Amino acid sequence: MKTYEIAEPRGIDSLNLVERATPQPKATEVLVRVRATALNYRDLVTVKGGAVTRGIRLPLVPLSDGAGEVVEAGREVTRFKPGERVVASFFQNWLAGSPHPSCFRSALGGAIDGTLAEYVALSEDGLVRIPDYMSFEEAATLPCAAVTSWNALVTMGRITAGETVLVLGTGGVSIFALQFARIHGARVIATSSSDAKLARLGELGAAGVINYKTTPDWDVQVLEMTRGEGVDHVIEVGGAGTLAKSIRSVKIGGTISLIGLLGGGGQIDPMPMLLKSVTLRGIFVGSRAMFEEMNRAMEVNQVRPVIDRIFPFSQAREAYRYLESGAHFGKVCIAV
Repeated sequence: MKTYEIAEPRGIDSLNLVERATPQPKATEVLVRVRATALNYRDLVTVKGGAVTRGIRLPLVPLSDGAGEVVEAGREVTRFKPGERVVASFFQNWLAGSPHPSCFRSALGGAIDGTLAEYVALSEDGLVRIPDYMSFEEAATLPCAAVTSWNALVTMGRITAGETVLVLGTGGVSIFALQFARIHGARVIATSSSDAKLARLGELGAAGVINYKTTPDWDVQVLEMTRGEGVDHVIEVGGAGTLAKSIRSVKIGGTISLIGLLGGGGQIDPMPMLLKSVTLRGIFVGSRAMFEEMNRAMEVNQVRPVIDRIFPFSQAREAYRYLESGAHFGKVCIAV
């Protein structure tokens, strides 16, 4: 079979297409013919050297997000049959409840080989059925970005109707957060540096939009939009580059879900969080139980993942470069 692997993570050009033997499923595994995968910012970091800094075993098959159909089931498998459509769970052994240390040793495309391959053999426990109305590409967008947003807003955030959510940018996590907030009856304020993207966010249901390039003090405008109170939830994907403004944007007793570090690390003064009794919570994807609950909600509400572009398998490097450009609105996928 054909697969991509990273032998020396020195940039996107170190992503190599190679031949490997098709894996044989063990007793509790299924063999999945991968039909689509999706990229996350984490995958860009991994190929640019993050694999080395995190001590990841090389060579590595990248990507956590992948969807396809079962073609063979191990002799002890009971959850799936050949022909069923499935999508991989980011953490293969975080099934429910709180995370445990072994979860992080089962992260696809990091601790273990990922999904950028024609076939993968995965534990039956590490897979979820694809909602009937979704395509393989739509399902492939879910494992990392969508589950992260669901965990932040619903599982941990306990969002309720009438609350206000601030989302930053137009990547997968932020757009899924907008969609999930809307189906829970919440109001959304969204930021972007592009007026065209802001218009699309409005079409998706954002009640207020802010161009952070033309309005660098966007936190002031967030307060104006919320009558000086601030928002209930912030989906914080920028890290130190935006966190101080997010703290100023959140209401007393509000929650900031720290999801990414797109703006890099750095030091933040904790005093404003203390004075406002702000909860700052790190969110690192979620469990299979969260994934399945999210899928049920998406199916009832017919929520469709927002896909910007789908690249062919032969153009995986181009897909990475497109993600790197920041031009995307929503998810970038690769058809296998």
